Amino acid sequence: MGWPKNLFNNIASYTRNSKNEYDAERGQAISRIITVPLIFLYMMIAIAVSGRELTIPIAVILIYSIIYIPGSWLLLRKIVQNPGYNFKRRVFAISNDYLAMTFAMAIGGAITTPIFAMVLWVTVGNGLRYGLRYLMAATGLALLSLAATTYFNSFWRAQPYVVITFIMTAILVPAYIYVLLNRVHKAYNSALEANLAKSRFLAQASHDLRQPIHAISLFIACLRDAQLEDEEQKMVNNIDRSLQSVASLFQSLLDISTLDSGKISAHLEDVAIGDILHDIAQQNSKAAQWAGVELKLVRTRKFVRTDSNLLTTMVQNIVSNALKYAAENPVLIGTRVRNGKLSIEIHDRGPGIAGEHLPRLFEEFYQVRERGDKDTEGVGLGLSIVQRLSKLMGVEISLRSVVGKGTTVVIGGLNIVAEPVRSAEITRLKPISMLDGLRVLLIEDDINILMATGILLEKWGCIVQREDALPEGKPVICDFIITDFDLGAKTTGADCINYIRRKNGKNIPAIIVTGHDENRVRDDIGDPEIPILSKPIRPAELRSTIMAMKLRTEQQMLAV
Repeated sequence: MGWPKNLFNNIASYTRNSKNEYDAERGQAISRIITVPLIFLYMMIAIAVSGRELTIPIAVILIYSIIYIPGSWLLLRKIVQNPGYNFKRRVFAISNDYLAMTFAMAIGGAITTPIFAMVLWVTVGNGLRYGLRYLMAATGLALLSLAATTYFNSFWRAQPYVVITFIMTAILVPAYIYVLLNRVHKAYNSALEANLAKSRFLAQASHDLRQPIHAISLFIACLRDAQLEDEEQKMVNNIDRSLQSVASLFQSLLDISTLDSGKISAHLEDVAIGDILHDIAQQNSKAAQWAGVELKLVRTRKFVRTDSNLLTTMVQNIVSNALKYAAENPVLIGTRVRNGKLSIEIHDRGPGIAGEHLPRLFEEFYQVRERGDKDTEGVGLGLSIVQRLSKLMGVEISLRSVVGKGTTVVIGGLNIVAEPVRSAEITRLKPISMLDGLRVLLIEDDINILMATGILLEKWGCIVQREDALPEGKPVICDFIITDFDLGAKTTGADCINYIRRKNGKNIPAIIVTGHDENRVRDDIGDPEIPILSKPIRPAELRSTIMAMKLRTEQQMLAV
């Protein structure tokens, strides 16, 4: 009994374009190639059974079907090759549909009268697929079809009340559909406006609240190096742990609002999947320690073509869920090759999830809650973000869970690529040293963040020049630039970097720090060599980024 469902799913999948979005023209074209042969088959059977003579010879019907049916396949091919809105192609297809149905009804006397049901179906279908204007146009074509059929079909002329019934049906049904569609569109626009308002609020709230969280995180890092007693160090660790929970919450809010805006797109590149998973494991090592989780990673040397930032967000959200819900149990991150594609698998041995919850796990704000359960951090956005990103990237996401045994989440369908060819030249690298003597220009309009970041950089050995705005007219000699993106007075971090580089006559390495979506900032600065760090930044992330860029700059100078 499973084959009808599989057939339906396969047909439904063909109605989607390369971005996994429903394509109305493709759906109509597929309906056409399925229904038109059935109509002609019905006509031939009905003619054979009734034995009535036709006003047009059978040969004409066969010739018409031989032209029209392959033409339907050709139209589908054109739509698949060139998807998207095409007014001329759409008008051509709709006109030919009504021409074919009119031809069928006009030549068959009484036996082709049931084809009027197809006329009504196509009329309503055009309105539902393409909108109100197409519904009105299709209704007009349907009435023209009825008029032409009545003129050529003697049976219809002999049944005026049947024709009147068909005309009234062809007007009243689309008119009712028009009213319903108009109401649906108004409700949709209201819901869309409310959703956009929610997204704007979440984006602004998460951005504004990330500023003090970022400052607190930096002050905590300064406290760690202040030679505190054991009791004070424990308190600092507890504050840091609570702060990371809040930071994770606002990161989820920012992610969901950015996805709602539709401004995220996948930027594919060849990346080492092992490096991504290793970085995620390292970033979650402290959180795993807090949760009592043994976080294991199975290394791989495979390379895949994907968007490393979006994939990192997906895996990070899944791992965070595992650490929360499988505390005191081991968590395993690994990969597997399935049918020539790479899958990332995250296994935990937590309590598992009951079957009634599984269909809703990817809904926004849904959390598995049983009576008497203790409170769990988060708001239930992690898996919703993962599912949205999977559709954006064209990969598959699946989840299976057994109560008492644990949960497995799989990101599948990643395209494996060959390892990029690396230069055979061996460069002698000096060991990575501390940042002693590195002259850093720090630009930040938030005084608390400016103070905290400056103190932290000085503890690392840097010589810091602090500025709360673009340092126009001031002497600036620096080896490195760290700047916020939004600096007020219509000035951005990109403007500051360009100004300092022009003033010094060299390409000074720089980092931009922001509370906004990375893609938005990346499009603004237009320089892929400038790293973008999202607030709140972990001090270790900031330090490693500075050291990596410093090392790269030194290598480039040695190569010259």
